[in-house]
Amino acid sequence: METDVETEERWRRGRLIPALYDHAVEHEGVARLAARLMWGADVRPLLGAFTAPGRLPPGSAVLDVPCGGGVAFRGLPPGDGLHYVAADLSPAMLGRARAQAARRGLRIGFAQASVDGLPFAAGTFDLCVTYNGLHCFPDPASAVAEMARVLRAGAVLRGTALVTGVGARQDALAALLRRSGEFGPPVSAAELRGWLADAGLRDVEVALSGALAYFTAAKPA
Repeated sequence: METDVETEERWRRGRLIPALYDHAVEHEGVARLAARLMWGADVRPLLGAFTAPGRLPPGSAVLDVPCGGGVAFRGLPPGDGLHYVAADLSPAMLGRARAQAARRGLRIGFAQASVDGLPFAAGTFDLCVTYNGLHCFPDPASAVAEMARVLRAGAVLRGTALVTGVGARQDALAALLRRSGEFGPPVSAAELRGWLADAGLRDVEVALSGALAYFTAAKPA
């Protein structure tokens, strides 16, 4: 099995797997079929969750990490009503995200950064979204703590992650992806709840659809 450093470097330099993921999520029919077959999951709530930043008051600050190719941009209103920052470890994915933002007429800031050391001051953002990235991080507990650090009081962390312990088929697929270096260490729903609580977040909610966990938590006001 690859080391944490090798896993992070694979995602930093990788192009094919992130591009395939982006293609699937960008095409709802493909995304729904692939998620159901691979993970036993319904991704319709994920696709609907992309509208969350657009419901924030004007001037709100949002962090999207890892942003991938900008699949979450579809829920953003055009213009500069939000201070939206998209961060990713991969230069290739940031290039795709920039192109996506340009096609949609969005004004977005970009940062190449590891989630283990985000280049933002504590208490910067009103919302952090992290979709389908947590299970790829070398140290997911530290990633949750770092995302919580950059949230303002009363702000929300929202995301999804693939978790273990739901079914033998899904666990076998996740183990295969860990051996290939695409996934980080195993994440269970119980561990996810614990990491959110340990990061000082409250009102923790974790809902499962197959092996896909939808989670939200808030930083105390």
